[in-house]
Amino acid sequence: MATVRSLSSRLSRFALYECTADLSHLSTHEHVALKKLVKAGKYLDQLYMRQAWSGNEALRKKLHAEGNKELCTLFEMYKGPWACEDDNVPFVDGVPKRPEGGNFYPEGMKKDEFEAWVSTLSKEDAETAKSYYTVIEKNEQGDFQSVPYSQTYADLLKPAAEYIREAAQELKKVEMSGEGVRIDEFLSSRADSFESNEYLTSELNWLRLGKFNKLEVTVGPYEQYTDAMFSLKSAFEFYIHVRDDDSSKLLEKFSDLQFVEDHLPIPEKYRNSELVAAPIVVVNQLYASGDVAVPMTAAYNLPNDEVAIKKGGSKLVLIKNVQEGKFDKVLKPIASQVLAHDQLQHLTKDAFTTHVLLHEVCHSNGPHHTLDGHTVRSKLQEYHSALEEAKADIAALFAADLMVDRGTIDNVTQKEFWVTFLASAFRSIRFGIQEAHGLGQAIQLNYLVEKGGFQCDEKTRLFSVDFEKIQSAVSDLTRDILILQGDGDKKAVDDFVKKYGVLDQDTKDALDRIDHAGIPVDIRPIYPLDN
Repeated sequence: MATVRSLSSRLSRFALYECTADLSHLSTHEHVALKKLVKAGKYLDQLYMRQAWSGNEALRKKLHAEGNKELCTLFEMYKGPWACEDDNVPFVDGVPKRPEGGNFYPEGMKKDEFEAWVSTLSKEDAETAKSYYTVIEKNEQGDFQSVPYSQTYADLLKPAAEYIREAAQELKKVEMSGEGVRIDEFLSSRADSFESNEYLTSELNWLRLGKFNKLEVTVGPYEQYTDAMFSLKSAFEFYIHVRDDDSSKLLEKFSDLQFVEDHLPIPEKYRNSELVAAPIVVVNQLYASGDVAVPMTAAYNLPNDEVAIKKGGSKLVLIKNVQEGKFDKVLKPIASQVLAHDQLQHLTKDAFTTHVLLHEVCHSNGPHHTLDGHTVRSKLQEYHSALEEAKADIAALFAADLMVDRGTIDNVTQKEFWVTFLASAFRSIRFGIQEAHGLGQAIQLNYLVEKGGFQCDEKTRLFSVDFEKIQSAVSDLTRDILILQGDGDKKAVDDFVKKYGVLDQDTKDALDRIDHAGIPVDIRPIYPLDN
């Protein structure tokens, strides 16, 4: 049971993995810049702790003062006192239930209170209240008010900005040329954003970073998972990567969004008419902080800000060394416990990493606005993240099938994609179905079982792919999710999630086998750069 896990057993669920790469090709200035960036990352890590829960910073100090190493390691790993893969059960005594809206809203504020207040505001003020970059507080009169991140977090953003500017100064000394923005230009503009609360300019600089840059840095307020109440407020995260140019060139052929869009199994009115091909960067991770709790991110497609996407598109970052760690230490052992033995031959690392890549690409596909003109996020609210993750997953599987037929993908077969996807479903569900990726994966697994694409043998209790039915099942699920998003009918989505977003007995039994076999839930990083 989740509630009786010891601290050591929790730690053992995440296999240590060293995140590093060959840095011998970097200049002295780039090495100095890396140290400055890590210092900035420490401030942004504390900032995210504050965003996640009002009591996080004080509890962090208390735990480190008491000196229980296991407890401190867990707290840093989860970025708080709750174990996400165990339905956010607390592992520290005396803490409250994880706040649904993080620390972005007044404590105890209800959804209807926020919505009622927003309805009284002017259009401009309502947009500010729902902005990615504001928190909601109560003023001295007890009324709600919107406060920009630059003001609320000034004590942490200002020193972080200074270290980022110092890193930029070092990188200015590096000789580099080519098409696109230099990384020092991006970092300088991002530091300015921390103090102005205007993120569009620096976001466009990040999107236009030239391929000649050896380092790839992602820093700022991005994901909305911490705001599980509305999926409005963005959390600060920070990644330092070194680019893998050879792999980036190899994978650029998968960025043909229009080909995928044109073949999606949906009526024309649901298609995305404003697609921008996402550039793809393959990297190796050197350091991360902020909104980077386990499970480790293996790829991301940013930004999420619809205004920035409309002006500059999005960029896909695939983290090669993290992906390899997940496959070797987690997915292969899971497959041995849940897959029919005659299908294990179809489990491959290339199928896993290519599907993750396509997942990120496919976030751009399909409707981002409902048929009546609202953003899908604003209409589906707390369901948006889970349904969006499910959309990207299943659309990626649909796209993989197309690309194998087309010859764009020639190193992975359809059977390898389907079987590897099935094994990976259990990897994601282990993170808990209260988490967007886990819930999205549970929805897909149950739907595909209902359609006959996946099946569980009554005698062996092992899962397998029905190669005769899986193709149409994937197409049907892709269609259903995209139409739910395009319609923006929250009641229909609620019914869909309640029907499919559950764990049946076969799935629970498989998860128990995985757990009893001592297979890690995920990897947890060691960063040599941090030292």
